[in-house]
Parts: sequence; structure tokens; C-alpha cells
Amino acid sequence: MKIVNPYQLIALFMFFLVSGITTVSNAQEVKGIVHELESSQRLKDVVVKNLRTQQEARSDADGNFSIGAQLNDLLTFAQAGYEVDTAYIYEEGIQRIYLVRDQKSIVIDEVVVSRLTDSRLIAEIERARNEGKVTEGSQNRGGLRLSPSRLFGRQGKLARKNLDLLLQEQANRKIDRWFSNQTIRAIVPLSDSELPLFREQFRPTLQFMETASPEDLRIYILDAYSKFKSNK
Repeated sequence: MKIVNPYQLIALFMFFLVSGITTVSNAQEVKGIVHELESSQRLKDVVVKNLRTQQEARSDADGNFSIGAQLNDLLTFAQAGYEVDTAYIYEEGIQRIYLVRDQKSIVIDEVVVSRLTDSRLIAEIERARNEGKVTEGSQNRGGLRLSPSRLFGRQGKLARKNLDLLLQEQANRKIDRWFSNQTIRAIVPLSDSELPLFREQFRPTLQFMETASPEDLRIYILDAYSKFKSNK
């Protein structure tokens, strides 16, 4: 009969205990609410899918959903009558998703733009670019020709105005992934009420963020914090 070493049993027990703790700590959950874009009405029975794990969930009667996911995951949102949308999870907290009805134009303003997911934002930028073009292909003469209706027409002017708004929002999102709440709070002590105002007032340019080192960003935040406090 083989005698089991008690120290081996203890070691084995500790191994499984640590493995279990690690598994639990690595498990993450993303929660959110699905709305219709124009009415802000909450949508039920929206199929939410994690493209990394292939796990699916559905929004409840109040539009709430919960699904196993972690930062940098891609989630898709699908429901009959609405365009499928994709959300990139790059920050913690409740995710608010706004779906667009199939083949329905969006009336663009700053509030609507801020609600668009990154994938929807890219689609609207492409649409605005196409609608705002002042030249068009000529089948009879070949090449491109100037389109007065696009240059001076209301739809073309509106599309070009929308494009500026959409591109600015896209740039701000790229900046905010570096100029994040976590990064700022790791350097300066801002309250929950001060943080949104600080980010809005001192958001750096995209050109700066694309070339700045972590130390450059730290110095920038410290300098901005000094100005923020002196102006209060």
C-alpha cells in the first residue's frame, strides 16, 4: 500500500485553490443597455455576441444585457429591423449601445454623434464623404466632372458639415483611449465631478498623442492640472 505524503496533499490542494482563484479573477463581465438611436427607447431581445468567445446573450425587457467579456473584446448587436452594430470594449463601466433602424438616415448632431459606436461612426463618415463629394464620374465624357448640385445643394453642404463633426468625434475617441480616466487619476487627484470637465478642457491634440511618450503625457497632465486648479 502506497503511503501518501501529507505535504504532497497540501501542495496539491494549494495548487487547485490558486488555480480556482485565478480562473475567477480572470473571468470578467460586461454590462450595458441597448437603445434605439433616435428615440432612445430601450430595446429588448437584442442578440449580443462576443466575437472572441462566440458566447451570446440577449437584452431583457428593459434593454439590459450582461455577457462574459473583457477589455479589447468585440461585441456585436443584432435585432430584426435594425442594422447590426459592433462595439469595441476599451473602457470599464456600463456600455450604452444605440442601434439604427435598417436603411434609415440619421439626423446628425453632437448628441447623436457621441452615441455612435466606433463601427457605426466609421460607416457614417464614409456615407458623409460620399454624399459630400463635389465631383462625380461621367460615363459620357469619361473622368470626373464637377457637380453643381453637390457643391451648392443643401444635402451636399449638410454632408460636408456632418463629416467635420464625425471626424472630430473620431479623433477625440482616439485621444481619449490614451487620455483616459485611469491614466489621469494615476497622476493627479481629481474628483468624479472634476474629471469630465478636466478631460474636456485639456484634451490634447491627436498629433500630440500620436507622438508623445508616457513621460510626455505625464508632464502634460501635471501642467494641465496646475492650470485647472489655478482657474477654479
